Amino acid sequence: MPLAAQETGSAKSTGSTAIQQSYPADFFTRFSPRNAMDMLNNLPGFQLRGDDDSDVRGLGQATANVLVNDERITTKSDSLYEQLSRIPANSVVRIDIVDGAKLSIPGLSGQVANIITRPDKFSGQYYWRVQGRPHFSHPGYLDGNMSAKGTLGKVQYTIGLSNDSERGATGGPYRLLNGDGTLQESRDGHLWSDYDSPKLSAGITIGKASTSQLNLNGSYRDIYSTNFEGETRYRVGDVTRDWQYYSRQRGHEYQLNGDYSFGLLGGRLKLIGLNRYRHDDYDDQAITSYPDGRASQGDRYMQSVATGETIGRAEYSWKWGKADWQIAGEAAYNRLDKTSGLFDLDPDGTFVQIPFPGGNGGVREDRYDASISYGRPLTDRLTLQVIAAAETSTIRQTGANALSRTFFRPKGSASLAWTPEKGLDISLKVERQIGQLDFNDFLARIYLDQGNANGDNAQLVPSQIWNIDFETKKNLGKWGTTDLRLYGRFYQDYIGVIPLPGGGEGRGNIPHARRYGFEWTSTFQLDPLGFKGAKIDSDIIVQTSALIDPLTGTKRQISDMTDRYINISLRHDIPHSNWAWGGGIEAPHVTDYYRVGEFGYQNEGPVFDFYFIENKDVLGMTVKFQVVNLANARHKIYRTVYTGPRDSSPIAFIEDRSQLIGPIFRLSVKGNF
Repeated sequence: MPLAAQETGSAKSTGSTAIQQSYPADFFTRFSPRNAMDMLNNLPGFQLRGDDDSDVRGLGQATANVLVNDERITTKSDSLYEQLSRIPANSVVRIDIVDGAKLSIPGLSGQVANIITRPDKFSGQYYWRVQGRPHFSHPGYLDGNMSAKGTLGKVQYTIGLSNDSERGATGGPYRLLNGDGTLQESRDGHLWSDYDSPKLSAGITIGKASTSQLNLNGSYRDIYSTNFEGETRYRVGDVTRDWQYYSRQRGHEYQLNGDYSFGLLGGRLKLIGLNRYRHDDYDDQAITSYPDGRASQGDRYMQSVATGETIGRAEYSWKWGKADWQIAGEAAYNRLDKTSGLFDLDPDGTFVQIPFPGGNGGVREDRYDASISYGRPLTDRLTLQVIAAAETSTIRQTGANALSRTFFRPKGSASLAWTPEKGLDISLKVERQIGQLDFNDFLARIYLDQGNANGDNAQLVPSQIWNIDFETKKNLGKWGTTDLRLYGRFYQDYIGVIPLPGGGEGRGNIPHARRYGFEWTSTFQLDPLGFKGAKIDSDIIVQTSALIDPLTGTKRQISDMTDRYINISLRHDIPHSNWAWGGGIEAPHVTDYYRVGEFGYQNEGPVFDFYFIENKDVLGMTVKFQVVNLANARHKIYRTVYTGPRDSSPIAFIEDRSQLIGPIFRLSVKGNF
C-alpha cells in the first residue's frame, strides 16, 4: 500500500454499517497537525496497535488497526509511525473509525482507523527535534523527518528522509550484596547510549483503486549504535578496580515491495511481492583494570549477522450476494547467516580468540500457507468474518548442530461485530496464530555487560497461540469516547530461556503459557465542565500471566512482561490563540525475569512525569518545548545471581541498583511546505 493518496472519499469496502464515527480534517484543526500521525495521536479514544510488523510471520492477514484509503499497509521495515508521518495533514480528508470485522479485509477486528486522503499536486512536511540532558548523556540534534507527496501526470509519489535518533544515560552509585545481606562491593559509574538510524524511502502509485493499480515502495536505512558503561568498583577486602564496557553496532537494511491489483472474473486479484535484507556487525568489549599493576582482564565478543526475507502473495477477492470472499496464497523464504568470535584479553594487551562453535551457522525457512475467508452481515447489526488457513514450513540449520524439520500447522480466526445501539460497538475475535521465530535464537550469543550467555539450540519450534479479544467502544457524546479491550493469549511451545541439554541455558520452548488482561483507552472532553479546549487522554493496561518454570517446576509469570501500564495526559488548546499546554504521567511496571542462574527485576520508574508548552504559529511552524522526569524516575535493577542453577546453588551476589536518569529537555519544530 503506497503512502500516495488514492481516491477522495470512502473507497468501496467502507460502507455506512462499518463506520462507527467519522472525524473530518477540520476536527483536528485546533491541534495544528502536520501529518497523519499527529491526527491519530489526537483521535479520541484510539490506541495504535500492531505498530511493528517486523516480527509478524510473513504478510498474512492484516494485524495493524490502521488503513489508508481502505487498504492495509504492506511493508515490514517501516513502522506505522514512520509511514503515517509521511502523509501531510493537508492531504487527509477525514479519518473514519470502523469496525474491522465489517470490512472485506481478512484479519481485522475491533476499532480500526481508516485514513481517507486526496491526491495532491505537491505537499510536504518536516519535523526536527533536539534533546538535552544534564547528566551523563550526549545531546541529540538530528532526530526528525522530511517528506513530500505529489502527483506527476498519472503517477502519485511519496519520498521521505528521516533519522530515528535516541540518546540515553543513567549513572550513580549502587551495591552488590552477599547472600546474607552484607556488603560485597560498592560501585559508582555511568552509562550512555547513542543511536542514529538515517533512512531514505520512496513510493509511487500508478492507476486507481477502482480499476487497476500498481504500488511500488522502497527504503534504505543505515544503523549506528554505540554504548559505553564505566564503573569504579570498591570490593570489600580487595583493591579498587576500574571496569569499562564498550558496545558498537553498525548495520544497514533495505526493503523493496510492491503490489498490483486489477479486476478479474467479477472479482479482484492482488499480487504482492516483498524483499528485505539486513546486515549488522557487533563488537562488544569488557575490560577490568587494576591500579596495583596487575594485568588487566577482559573479554571481547564479535558477531556479523545477515538476515533476509522474500515473500510472494496473491489475494483474490469477490462478492457473492451479501458475502465477501477471499482466497489467498503466500510463499515466504527467510534466512539468517551468522559468524561470531569470542576472545580473551592476553596479559600483553591483545585479544586472543577462543573456540565458540555454537555462535556460527545459518538458518533457512521455506514456508507456504493458504487461506479462505468469508464475511457477511447476519443481521442489520451483527456481522461475521471467518478465516480458515494452514501453513507448512521447513526449517534447515547449518553449523555445529545441523538439522532439518518440516511442520504443518492449521490456523485461522472467527470474528463477530455487533452494534446493539447507536454509539455502542462490540466485537469478539477468536484466532489461532503461529508465531514467528527469531533465527538468532538458534545460535549462541554472549552478553558481556550482563555476564551471561545463551547457548545454541537446534530444537526450537514456532509457538502456537490461541488469541481471544473482546472489545467494546462507547461514544460518550460531548464527553468523549471510551474503549475497553479484554484479551487472552494461550501459548503452546512458548519461547523463553530454558536449561539446555548438556548444561548452560538458551532460548527454547516451554510447553504452555498464558497471558490475559485488559486495555482501557479513553478521551474525556472537558468543555462540558467549562474548561474549553481541554481534554484528558488515558491508556491503562493491566495483565497477568502464568507458566511452569522449566528449571524449578513451579508456577510463575512470563519474564519481563509489562503487567501494569498507566499513561494519563491533559492537553489544553487555549481558545482563540495559538497556544497549547499540558502534561501527564507514565507509569510502567514489569514482571521479574528468570534465567537458569539468576532472576531479577529491571525497569525505569516508578513514574515519569512530562509537561509541554506549544505555539502553533511561529513563522508558520509549530514549536513545542517539553520537559520530562522532574519527579526523578530512576533506572532500577534488582537481581539475584547464583553460582549455578538457582534451584540448587548458593547466591553469588545480589545487585541492588537505583541510578539517576535526571530530567530530559526537548525542543521540536514542525512545519509544512
